[in-house]
Amino acid sequence: MALPPHSLLLVFASFFLMQSLAYAATCSDCFTHSRAAYYPNSDELGTETGQCGYGSFGATINDGDVSAASDLYRDGVGCGACYQVRCTNSNYCSDKGVTVVITDHGSGDRTDFIMSKRAFGRMAQTTDAAASLLALGVVDIEYRRVSCSYPSKNITIKIDENSNFPYYMAFVIWYQQGMKDITAVQLCETQNFVCKLLDRSYGSVWTTNSPPSGTLSLRMLFSGDDGDETWVVPINNIPENWKAADIYDTGVQVN
Repeated sequence: MALPPHSLLLVFASFFLMQSLAYAATCSDCFTHSRAAYYPNSDELGTETGQCGYGSFGATINDGDVSAASDLYRDGVGCGACYQVRCTNSNYCSDKGVTVVITDHGSGDRTDFIMSKRAFGRMAQTTDAAASLLALGVVDIEYRRVSCSYPSKNITIKIDENSNFPYYMAFVIWYQQGMKDITAVQLCETQNFVCKLLDRSYGSVWTTNSPPSGTLSLRMLFSGDDGDETWVVPINNIPENWKAADIYDTGVQVN
């Protein structure tokens, strides 16, 4: 039995609505509309006291194109993530915008990003347009997550200055790469492969009391929005007699 024309229209409309909703829910390339401001009292680069725990590294990573995030901070899980951010005023703003790295937590007047002055100005078409954007202070933007890439750098860890060998270890992860989050970290003894799950103290800082002994292997769990999870084991190990403030190159990059 054939459906009447109005029923066919309803079926097709429902189908296209479902397709559109499914696309919106899975579109990783789509932009989200929001607002952005910048650190009013900073120099051109980012802050050295950001809540991701990067210290001075957090001011200069990505050539200073960094930002604090509000909801995107996600209790520290969002630290190190990269976003393409572009303002929407066609009189001032470029189509490309700027790629920023999340290094801090903060929010302003309905903003998702509080950017370094350098990053905020780099959304503009010209130097004069950048001055106009800075004068506005807060602008409408659109953003999407993009892959972090540091071609000449491997994922690196810095042992926190407050660490106390061999009783307490804390470290921060630098040069997080790709589009996945680091959601878990383990330290494993290389001789017997006994592993210990670390705690996320805050931001990108991981800690443990009574760390494993001997030469240590690091394991990081990278988790994607699609539910995909991968344990990454670096090539290089942490030496047996690690020291506070030391920096260790893991020898791996992640796409």
